[in-house]
Amino acid sequence: MNRSILVTAVIALLIGGGIGYWLSYDKTARSITQQAQASEPKALFYRNPMNPAITSPVPAQDEMGMDYIPVYPEENTGSMAPAGSVRIDPTVVQDMGVRTIAVKRTTLSRNIRTIGRVTYDEQRVARLHPKYDGWVEKLFIDKTGERIKKGSMLLSIYSPQLVATQEEYLLALDNAEKLKDSPFADVREGAAGLLRSSRERLQLLDVPEHQIAQLTAERKVMKGMHIHSPFDGIVMSIGAREGQRLTPETELYMIADLTRVWVIVDLYEDDIPWVRTGDSAKMKVAGIPGRTFTGKVAYIYPYLEAKTRTIKVRLEFNNPGLALKPDMFANVDIQSNRKLDAIVVPSEVIVRTGTQEQVFVQRSPGQFEPRYVTVGVSANGQTQIVKGLEPGEIVVTSSQFLLDSESKLKEATAKMLEYSKSSSSASGDEAPPMQTESMQPEPADSGSAAAHEHQHDGGTVAGGRQ
Repeated sequence: MNRSILVTAVIALLIGGGIGYWLSYDKTARSITQQAQASEPKALFYRNPMNPAITSPVPAQDEMGMDYIPVYPEENTGSMAPAGSVRIDPTVVQDMGVRTIAVKRTTLSRNIRTIGRVTYDEQRVARLHPKYDGWVEKLFIDKTGERIKKGSMLLSIYSPQLVATQEEYLLALDNAEKLKDSPFADVREGAAGLLRSSRERLQLLDVPEHQIAQLTAERKVMKGMHIHSPFDGIVMSIGAREGQRLTPETELYMIADLTRVWVIVDLYEDDIPWVRTGDSAKMKVAGIPGRTFTGKVAYIYPYLEAKTRTIKVRLEFNNPGLALKPDMFANVDIQSNRKLDAIVVPSEVIVRTGTQEQVFVQRSPGQFEPRYVTVGVSANGQTQIVKGLEPGEIVVTSSQFLLDSESKLKEATAKMLEYSKSSSSASGDEAPPMQTESMQPEPADSGSAAAHEHQHDGGTVAGGRQ
């Protein structure tokens, strides 16, 4: 009897302990679930996984049975994140191939490579014309391409005007000698002035000094007056032959000094900020292999070529051996002396929208912010950032266009939410975050989240991007 009572008491104790443990466990599990639900952020709305423009205020499924994706406040309207910020799961970031790099401050410089054409130094080219009518009596230099020295005799010209001027000079010379001892000062000064003016007339007609000296010594009119070279150079062209009649319009010779040449290069507009007068330049030509010529930037032309959209720049090179020939083509490397202490990013970071440039800045792992920037010059794959970034910030270097499309969608959604809230507050009614898709209940036995979906006017209304 006592044994039965003892067994019954033990069984009752075990049953009571089990019931108490189950009740305690159920209470704890319910508390954890409630805490988890309380800590889980409430979804603003749910987005169609196949068409992000279609949204629903409650959980739903699309035609294929796929659950809508919840959109939470921190993904769209975080208090610290600007409009258009994108939050992506780190695994998805890796799958998208998103790469980043730190913004840095460095010295930016640029070497410019272009094609040039060798031409004459315009300051070392002479085109000789007579200052009187006449005829070519004799050519002393009669071949183009001939090298001549300064003062070399080129040709002899017969001119009636020169003959008359010589006679006037001889008369003035005789008169000055006869009247040099006159007791009247006015007579002496008049004779000396006449001699001086007649001599100056010969000089103005380019009669060389040695012929004036010969005329003074011999007192005999010379038939032919000589033309001499003004400097050392090359005869580039001859415009008259022996016996030919001459006028002041006749070009007798074109002489060029090729010991220094110009090289004209065309630079695009984005290269011009780097080039300054005095910058050094290296040049190579195909006709002189293995040799590098060193020159400098002498002049930047103040106008743009309309057809090529380029600006001409003039370089100067010494050419003592006359190796460089006019109209040669050359490969030119302009070594810019301009250096900038600038904030720079790789050029591929910049997303050019047509009106503005922007970059994507990584605010935290998986969160990216679009930011408009002001860009400066570019060189060697780097672009200067004038405004919008600071050294040390992390920017995206690849997959920017995927982030850009997502950012535009986020920004449009934020604007729609803001409009929805303002409309609700104006009407005094509490409205769901978005009413872009009406829902119609399914039959009660469906058991899915889509049971809340309803139809409006026989169709689904899609929320479009603004």
